[in-house]
Amino acid sequence: MEISPLLIPILALCIPVVALVGNQIIRPWLKLRERQMEIESRMVAEKAAQYAAHSERLEQRVRVLERIVTDKGLALSDEIERLREEPLN
Repeated sequence: MEISPLLIPILALCIPVVALVGNQIIRPWLKLRERQMEIESRMVAEKAAQYAAHSERLEQRVRVLERIVTDKGLALSDEIERLREEPLN
């Protein structure tokens, strides 16, 4: 099987044409994918910030509830009121 001498220049001319066409198709697609990933990463970061803020608010509420439950001041005020109600002997 012999390769035609005319086939070599034709192939040599086809390589840059394929490269140019590929460049016109692949490069915009890659830029589009990069832009989509940037937008998605911003959305994920924003959602993470929202979750963090929500978590912080819940932690603050739990701290307040823990303080209310464990606060000795409530029991102390009840004891003081009970002592006031007792008659002095």
